[in-house]
Parts: sequence; structure tokens; C-alpha cells
Amino acid sequence: MTKNYSASTTPITTEPYRGLKKDSFIEHKAPKINNIPRSLTVADAIAQMLEMLGIRNAFGVAGGAMASVWGALSNSEIQVLNFRHESGAAFAAAEAYFASNNPTVVFTTAGPGITNALTGLFAARGEGAKVIFLSACTSAAQRGKWAIQETSTNTLPSDGIFTSGTLFNYAITVESGAQLPQIFRKLALGLSQPGGFVAHLSVPTAIQTSLMDSIPQLGVAYPTLAPCEQAIAKSIELLSEGPFAIWVGFGARNAANEILEFAEKTGAAVMCSPRGKGIFPENHPQFVGVTGLGGHGSVMTYMQEQTPLRTLVLGTRLGEPTSFWSPAMVPSGGFVHVDCDPEVPGVAYPSSETYPVQSDIKAYLQALLKHLPQDFPASTALNLPRPEREAVQPAVNSLVRPEILMEAIQKVIVEGSDAVVMAECGNSFTWSTHLLSFADTNRYRVSTGVGAMGHAVTGVVGAAHARNGKAVAIVGDGAMLMNNEISTAVKYQIPAVWIVLNDSRYNMCHQGMKMLGMTGADATMPETDFVMIASAMGATGIRVERESDLEAVLSKAIASDIPFVIDVMIDPDRPAPSKGRNQGLAAQGVKQNLSEVKHISFPLV
Repeated sequence: MTKNYSASTTPITTEPYRGLKKDSFIEHKAPKINNIPRSLTVADAIAQMLEMLGIRNAFGVAGGAMASVWGALSNSEIQVLNFRHESGAAFAAAEAYFASNNPTVVFTTAGPGITNALTGLFAARGEGAKVIFLSACTSAAQRGKWAIQETSTNTLPSDGIFTSGTLFNYAITVESGAQLPQIFRKLALGLSQPGGFVAHLSVPTAIQTSLMDSIPQLGVAYPTLAPCEQAIAKSIELLSEGPFAIWVGFGARNAANEILEFAEKTGAAVMCSPRGKGIFPENHPQFVGVTGLGGHGSVMTYMQEQTPLRTLVLGTRLGEPTSFWSPAMVPSGGFVHVDCDPEVPGVAYPSSETYPVQSDIKAYLQALLKHLPQDFPASTALNLPRPEREAVQPAVNSLVRPEILMEAIQKVIVEGSDAVVMAECGNSFTWSTHLLSFADTNRYRVSTGVGAMGHAVTGVVGAAHARNGKAVAIVGDGAMLMNNEISTAVKYQIPAVWIVLNDSRYNMCHQGMKMLGMTGADATMPETDFVMIASAMGATGIRVERESDLEAVLSKAIASDIPFVIDVMIDPDRPAPSKGRNQGLAAQGVKQNLSEVKHISFPLV
């Protein structure tokens, strides 16, 4: 699908979520059962307050210690989805946020319920999602007595799990209903700020059923994060001194129109991080490619042959998956780096000149466009390098070549539907990032911060549910065996699609070890029939063994209104575009076999 590149003037809402009353919470009374009022419990109050915070969906696995909160959620306006594993619920909640722009809830019981969810919550924090985690914990009178699944300082560290820190932006144990007004003020303020917000409310079992009269009225402010006039003036001064490039990250996803308008007014070349694919149309003539893992060599060609004086960085941390910390990506004039987090600018390249701007990306670009002088020198660069499309090498056996699979996905799913496409970590990530092309924002999702296996295979359920439409996960057989939620999708008739790259290997590990010259490690696994697994769980499954069948099966999956698994028998020996990753490992001290075959992808120079 092609796009009209004239910049839209239609405003896009910058509200991080919907549903929160701007001025105050409305006082809520106790719920009724059969029109008979009953006492308001802390669990009821929490459910009602979550509704007022804009929560529409809760994902989790219940247990006895969580019974009262689980019941309150289930009898509220929030839709509760019961998952098979807590980590899958957390991944799904994160992707539901990105698909809907509404904050979400994860709920678990005590003990292992909490620890099982931590990886998914860690990913939610790293990805910038807005998620509230509700857990149960052991009541004060039972702590230290070895209660069932005891959750206290006797069994779990409190720092970082039950207190604010690196894992949670805000965390607290609710010991009294009197704490709720202040707790929800903090939640409302956290959710209203730009960027992610992951909070943990742990509610002791006995506190869940304690009584309250009502939910007090609670005022809520909407903080804004706009750039100061001096920052805009300095940005214009620096960017006018010579040609510059724009490096787009996932944090700029709400500013797609402004980025397009600014790029076309200035003629700047545009590149993006793997998570930023589609924010700037990849078929635009000013787009030079994706950087980092699975990225394009055309970016390095641009940096070497049409080197900009500076780079305007928008909403990316420039971490290893985005830049490999390559010095070749540092222009002589350094960076103008814009992010809502003041600790981000300069962290990846501490020795490079960086002008930091703390601001919401959309607000920054709107101010920049407003004050951009008429005589601002536009770039006159012609024939910018474009993302390469290497010729697909001939088949050496009857198995499906991943390159041909990606061509079919591009045609049927990317261009032929509006489905969200998610790629699991591993070779699924590199094949998809390198070969798929998006002209729309919010169509492609990968995790580069945590990169946990199982993120996409479970997150796809949350994304499809939240958008009430198709979401497609491109995953490896290893991830699919590790943690999938096909059964959950069947229960709620969620139209998720899994495309499994079945090669009986953890193939990024297998190929990576070979490229690094290491032998003896075993990354193989027995061949699995995912059609049988899908059928046993109540979903539809089709195995693809011939390239000629790909488009027909993909079309069936997109047309299906029930969960659908496509089991693709791929050639395991096709080298994935992961050169940059292996060179990055080598730069960190992992010995590399320099006689390796040439691999495509964003290089580390």
C-alpha cells in the first residue's frame, strides 16, 4: 500500500490513555447484588478506581490468596482474561497497551504468581508500556509462619519488587483502605505522564475484604512536558549549521505526522530503530533504512558517503540493538537528542557531543515546526541510499526459504490487511526487521530491551484482543514451545495468528555459534508438529512445506475469525541477517571466526 506524503494537519491526541476524568474522581458507592447494596470492600474500591483510570482489560492467573480482588475485577466493567501462565499474561498486557493506548492490568496470586510475572513486567517497563500489576501477599498476622505460598520479607526480597525502583516506577503494599486515595493519585499522575509507567500494588489477603464507606473524591492534574523556548531556538541553530539526519525511535510513535512534515520541509534523511519501523514510511524516498539488529547496510552507506553534520535523535535510547554503539553512527557535530527521560540523551555515546532536550516528542516537533524560519536551509541531497533488497539465493532443498516466507507475509499481511505484526526475538526478529517494510505507524512490534522468548507468542493475544482485530506473531519453534497462549485465544475467540518458523533449532544460537567459530554446543530440538498442538487446543492449524502454498495459507489465516497457527517448515541453513549482532558480541570479547560467510544486515564498523 502506498502513501500520500503530504503532511497531515489533522491533530493526533497526545493523551497517553483514555477514560480518566480530568478534574476529579467521581465518588463511587458500594456495589449492589440483585439491587441490594452491600458493603464496599478494598477489593471493590480497587476495581472501581481502576475503571476510572481507564483500565478496560485485565490479564492474569488467579489463586486463593487473590480471590477477593479477582472476584471484584470479574464483577466490574473491566474485562478479565484468565491466562495459562503469568508471564504470558504480562506480555499480553503490555502489547494490549500498545495496541489500544489504554493502560492495562496484570493480576496474580501470591508467591510464584508474582515471580512468574516478573519477566513480562520487566519487558513492559523496558518497552515503555503502562501496566498496573495487582498481586496478593500474605496477611500480616500470618507472615513468618510458613503460610501457603507465603509472600513476605521471609520469602522474597522487598527491594525492587514491593518498592519503587528499577523494576517498578511505583510499588506499594496496601495495608489499609485509607491508603487508596494517595495510591491512586500516584497512579493517575504516573499514567498521565509521557513514556511508560509500570506499578505494583500488592494487597494482603485479609485487607482485600476489609470494608470502606466509599471512594473519596480525588483531584487529578495533567502534567505536560513541553520544550522551553531556549531549547527550540538552540535546536534550530544547531540543525541549520549543516545537513542533518533524523533518527526515529519507538518513543516518537505519537509524532508520525510531525516527523513526516519536518523531514519533508528540511529534506533530512531519515533512519529508524527496529522498534521504530513504520513511524516514518519505509517507502518514502528520504528513508535510508533501519539501524541495528536486522537493519540495513544502506544506513552505513549514507553515513559514509553523505555524512550529516548532526543527527536529530527522537525517542530512542540508542542502545545496542539500535546502534551497536558503532562510532560510524556519530556525526562530527554530534547529536540533538530529544527524549522525555532526562537520563537518556548521551548515555549510549557518552564521549560524543550531545545537546539534550527533555520533552514529549510531539510537543517538541510542533514547536520546532512553528518556529522554523522561512529561510531554514533545506538539504539538497539527491539519490539517498535505499534499504537494500538482496537477490534471494536459489533453493538447495525442498524446504521453505525464510526470504520467500517474508515476501509472502509482506504481500498478504502487511500490504493486504491492517493486522499488527509482531516478531519474536531470535532469527524471527532479524528476518522480519530486515525484509518487511511498513508504511504505517503502530503496525510492527518487536522487543529490543529485554528480548524475552515468549513475548510475541503470548503478546499477540493481548494485541489482537485490545484492537478487536487481527494480530500476527512471527515466531520460532523454540519460543512457541516455551510459552504460548493458544488455549487462551481459543477460550475468548481472539483472532490471533502464529506463523512458526519451524527448523528444530534455537537457530539464532545455532547459527551464531557457528559464525563465532564455537563448536560442541547443542541448540537442536526434536521436530514438533504445531498443527497437532493447535488442533488439540481448539485452534486451526496448517503446515506449509512448499513455497507455492504460502500465500493461500496466509490468506486463510487472515480471513479466519478464530485462532490460527501456520507451521512453516523452513530451511534451517539459510543465514539470517544477524551480522551486526555477532560482530557486537565479538566487540565485547566473544571470539569470532573471521572466515565466516558473508552475512547481510546492519554492520558494526
